[in-house]
Amino acid sequence: MEMNMKFIRKLPIPKELKEEFTIDEKITRIKEERDRQIADIFEGKDDRFLLIIGPCSADREDAVLDYMEKLAVVAEKVKDKVFIIPRVYTNKPRTKGLGYKGMLHQPDPEQGEDMLAGIIAIRQLHTRVISETGFTCAEEMLYPSNHRYLSDLLSYVAVGARSVENQEHRLVSSGLGIPVGMKNPTAGDLSVMMNSITAAQSPQKFIYRGWEVQTEGNPLTHCILRGYVDKFGKSHPNYHYEDIERVYESYVKDPSIKNPTVIVDTNHNNSGKRYEEQIRISKDILHSRKWNSDIKKLVKGLMIESYLVDGCQKIGDGVYGQSITDPCLGWEKSERLILDIADLI
Repeated sequence: MEMNMKFIRKLPIPKELKEEFTIDEKITRIKEERDRQIADIFEGKDDRFLLIIGPCSADREDAVLDYMEKLAVVAEKVKDKVFIIPRVYTNKPRTKGLGYKGMLHQPDPEQGEDMLAGIIAIRQLHTRVISETGFTCAEEMLYPSNHRYLSDLLSYVAVGARSVENQEHRLVSSGLGIPVGMKNPTAGDLSVMMNSITAAQSPQKFIYRGWEVQTEGNPLTHCILRGYVDKFGKSHPNYHYEDIERVYESYVKDPSIKNPTVIVDTNHNNSGKRYEEQIRISKDILHSRKWNSDIKKLVKGLMIESYLVDGCQKIGDGVYGQSITDPCLGWEKSERLILDIADLI
């Protein structure tokens, strides 16, 4: 037997899906303008603070849109100091490869996997968020070959802790025209993260979706600190003052890296998945920025997991707007935190 793999059906290529589910000129203009402003922040031309915030997983369209509408109201209040990029993460990595893998796999978490319906659902969700709130969003690039289904809609991409050492993720990141955040790996080795930034900032030639492609390199690639797990399975943070100093020193040692930037993920192993700790951690990082001018210049934003309802639930529990993956801050706490961040910058 050549392959132990059942081919279910041929899926549409991104070009075909984009032609069937088109976007209008308004959405194109919004993305172009937001992409320009975000690039200015990374390049140091705009000193606003980035906040990449939203649900751990975008599990249902109605609750996600409800959340985004609330977020848009607060974003308007803080827009002079804080630039908000919402998280709309529709494909989720699983440590053991089991369980809910996001809207891409299951448009309805309580039903089976349907990849065609999933591809359509995630494109429609991102399109609706832009048209109804004016936000262009962040996604995790779990599958590099799938990025082009959303490439005309996204303004930010994160490469996860399990993917950051993967060659394809690094090479594809080198060809994206938007910022790509490289998370430190689960074991915490900062050199792996820094190597991935160098690879993605460099021109690359490789095979992508059946084509030989050439990239120019992505100068907006940067690092995301998300904490780590030691060999005994214990969580450790890496957002403290001394941790950020070490990353600063790594950037200084390699002057070829453009636009040195740190985004701090306040959840995951930085919080030990204790979601309420994100409030304290955010303020701790802002204090570090005030104390040290190098850290202030380096740390350009935070990543926060937030939804309508505090905590998390099991699939099928039926709590509207509560995470079915990692626990998140509820809306009231999130709104207060965003306003506090604007006051503390």
